[in-house]
Amino acid sequence: MQTYPTWPNLAAMMLALARAWPNKKMLRYFRDGAWHSVTWGEFGRMTASCARHLRAAGVSAGDRVVICAENRPEYPIVETALMAIRAVPVPAYTTNTVDDHAHILRDSGARAAIVSSTVLADRFRAAGEQSEGLDLLVTMDGTDWTTKDGPDGATMDGAIRDGTDWATMVGDTAPCDDIALEASGIAPTALACLIYTSGTGGAPKGVMLPHRSILSNCAGAFELVRPLGLKDETYLSYLPLSHSYEHTVGQFFLLSIGTEIVYARGVEHLAADMLTARPTVLAAVPRVLEVIRTRVLAQMERQKPWKQALFRQALAIGLKRLDHQPLSLVERLIDPLLDRLVRAKVGARFGGRVVAAMSGGARLEPEVGRFFLALGLNVLQGYGQTEAGPVISANPPDGIRIETVGTVLKGVDLKIAEDGEILVRGDLVMDGYWGRPADTEATIRDGWLHTGDIGELDRDGYLRITDRKKDMIVLSGGENVSPARVEGILMAEPEISQAVVSGDGRAGLTALLVPAEGHDEISVAVAVSRANHRLSVTERVRKHAVVEPFTVENGLLTPTQKIRRMLVIRANHEVLAQLHG
Repeated sequence: MQTYPTWPNLAAMMLALARAWPNKKMLRYFRDGAWHSVTWGEFGRMTASCARHLRAAGVSAGDRVVICAENRPEYPIVETALMAIRAVPVPAYTTNTVDDHAHILRDSGARAAIVSSTVLADRFRAAGEQSEGLDLLVTMDGTDWTTKDGPDGATMDGAIRDGTDWATMVGDTAPCDDIALEASGIAPTALACLIYTSGTGGAPKGVMLPHRSILSNCAGAFELVRPLGLKDETYLSYLPLSHSYEHTVGQFFLLSIGTEIVYARGVEHLAADMLTARPTVLAAVPRVLEVIRTRVLAQMERQKPWKQALFRQALAIGLKRLDHQPLSLVERLIDPLLDRLVRAKVGARFGGRVVAAMSGGARLEPEVGRFFLALGLNVLQGYGQTEAGPVISANPPDGIRIETVGTVLKGVDLKIAEDGEILVRGDLVMDGYWGRPADTEATIRDGWLHTGDIGELDRDGYLRITDRKKDMIVLSGGENVSPARVEGILMAEPEISQAVVSGDGRAGLTALLVPAEGHDEISVAVAVSRANHRLSVTERVRKHAVVEPFTVENGLLTPTQKIRRMLVIRANHEVLAQLHG
């Protein structure tokens, strides 16, 4: 890798790459029982065609247009087309309820939506009736959808496959496509997209991200992963593209360095798709790593004693190496054998070719990260939030400190306020919250983004997150307790799948726990006792209750697997009341 190129905006970047790499594989997806590929040249032609059709349908510069679809080729085609004609894409989760969609339509003022299926179209029709209505509703799956009283329906298939020629351009003398030329004039400061927060702390707010914000993230990420020497990589995309991390990294950054993106068929097929795609780069929210670790440990318990011994030995040697402890002669001799017999089999669960797994979106318990690092999986934990493009910091691959979230990306200024809050400044920072000037002024002060997270920097510039400022629990004795730390330690126990602790104003902590698959209340109690030995006196869980799982369907989990703590506490207030006695 050389120097990261510069582009004025994201649409210009995508269309320039389509001209530069017309025959290079760009996207892979599963449809009609088989895997298919899209080249960069095909992407460019379809994007230009889509842009023309959207304009003809009445989409104008500045219009907000909601995109609601699973990860699929039409997603980047539609979004790039919208950006190219200066419209503003508004990504939305497919798991949103009608009320969720109605909130986004009302808040953003969007009067157009592009969705993947008739099921989602029906949901948006209902949402439109709750808001100001929809002027345009388009489906991606090739089926017609119209309503008597609602907006006219249209199909995306015709818009992107109308036979419009895409001029393959080589060299400076090549002809220039009208859409690419138009896109090249968009300023870096122009609004690129409106991404809504996950809503863990109340009603979702629309984050205004200009092109410079996401391009800054891309340039910073390029420098971060430079030691890996990435080239012609394969990335398995399974986190929703409506999430700011996947939106920036999986849709723009990795594509910009020539990575082929493989769209997973869904979380339920993730294990199989890893084996099929054999990715070299992977995004892994902590929950996925925790589940895989639990399954690996459970599987080892069923193995013969000699296999269990080999696994424990491989893990122990790996941990010694992480801690820079010298290996004995015997350990050095057997280590290559353990690579083949143990570590390679763990790596095979991810397809066998992963050079880096990027963890973000929530706190990764150090014990979980160390487990995979010791077994040969390069886990790079990072930190960010939608308001910052979203990546703020990450562990460099040649200097991993898994108990931290790494060092800041190039171009990012970071400081710790007197109360411990993390403040960030740079091109990555959002323009503000859509239609919420008071919230914007409270969050961006004197040019610094107030993240709401509490952290500390070590002498080498590595950042450690200790908690969310507003989530700190204050016990009746005045002690401050970090719920994120306690919950992380609880969920690191194989018997516990999910955990939420409470205790504000109480003498001690109580916990709401969901057992891991195959475990009962008795094993959960044993796990709590074990976890308490690793916690301070004030952090220890005094009482706990086993509750129903927190899921996206019951509203207690975000689409990116973040637990909505306050909603969990409200939903289980009677259980907590009994625990507090």
